[in-house]
Amino acid sequence: MSADLGRLLGEVGAVLLDFDGPVCSIFAGYPAPQVAAELVDVLRQSGVDVPPDLASEPDPLEVLRRASATGDQGITRAVEDALCAAERRAVDAAEPTPYAREVIVAAGQAGIPVAVVSNNSPGAVTAYLAAHRLAGYVSSVVGRAYADPGRMKPNPEPILQAARALNQLPARCVLVGDSLSDIQGAQAAGTTVVAYANRPLKVEAFRAAGADVVITSMGALASALLDAELDGMR
Repeated sequence: MSADLGRLLGEVGAVLLDFDGPVCSIFAGYPAPQVAAELVDVLRQSGVDVPPDLASEPDPLEVLRRASATGDQGITRAVEDALCAAERRAVDAAEPTPYAREVIVAAGQAGIPVAVVSNNSPGAVTAYLAAHRLAGYVSSVVGRAYADPGRMKPNPEPILQAARALNQLPARCVLVGDSLSDIQGAQAAGTTVVAYANRPLKVEAFRAAGADVVITSMGALASALLDAELDGMR
């Protein structure tokens, strides 16, 4: 796997990191099902008749998508605002992913620019990076488009936006993500994809989805980036 990563990194000009998973677990201290339940309450307060499947939905982003499906932009904005506020609170108790810091720093030292491309709000991502003294290593943050969940990954738009921000062709970028939507978005954008399988069951699913490389620890990517840095110094 390290050889595959080494070859892959030798051909890319930028690293694009998903946030929740590869960088941190944003809802580690403020569980996602709790946030989702709070967003469902916002829907109820807005007069939405909430069906049972939505009432028990554990994913805040899915609640936002369902809010958008009402076709009422006022309701979508209300849920978006509540989610943004919850994410900003969540980053205070977010759990850093092991070796994520090393990946970000090593990429910079190897001369490879880094962007974060996330379905979480840009304010939450920026706050986390600042709190963990990583902002100086990240050249661009592309977060969730406000009240427009259809533009989240797997839509390739945020990935393409990040590539443009780094002045790189999509084919010269690698996206590191931990979900099928990351893989699908990267493939649609024309970027290489390293799938971070942070749970054993994801490994085969990511391989079947066509990820270029599957890793089970961000440490593998950090090591490959350190090797790339050393090769550049020789």
